Amino acid sequence: MPQTKKQEIVYTVMMVCVMVYGMVCYNIALDVGGMQNFIFAAALSELPIMGVIGFLLDTFLVGPAAMRIATGWFTPGKDKQVFLIMAISCLSAWMMCPLMSFFATLLFKDSHNANFVAIWVQTTMLNYPAAFLWQLAAAGPLVRTVFGAGLRCIKKKQNAETHC
Repeated sequence: MPQTKKQEIVYTVMMVCVMVYGMVCYNIALDVGGMQNFIFAAALSELPIMGVIGFLLDTFLVGPAAMRIATGWFTPGKDKQVFLIMAISCLSAWMMCPLMSFFATLLFKDSHNANFVAIWVQTTMLNYPAAFLWQLAAAGPLVRTVFGAGLRCIKKKQNAETHC
């Protein structure tokens, strides 16, 4: 887990990119009636705008709120770290899903009409199961593993330089 502000920014960028890319692929697949190879490339076109929105929401709203709530439930250093990680992951998915679905509905769906709220609610409900599963079973473990490996590599390199 991130220890410094710089690490927190890197971690957030990694998590947002993996989550947004996976969810954009999922939503395109829903729109076209199933997963197809072209979706992997098509999702890249939505990633920049949705990634920026996700980063801003996670950095300034959802991340701090999830951390505040989770640390009210579990005490860092006292309770098992896995409980805190899972609480933050679940809270983040729970809060980000309707927010990101709102922006996706606004920007990418034919929702500029009287049915905007209905389309947003439907999009949110379709996204909730996928967002939780993607966060808990794929994106979260992948990003934590890659981030942790990167930190270990940097520490190893720093230790090697101090012994020169």
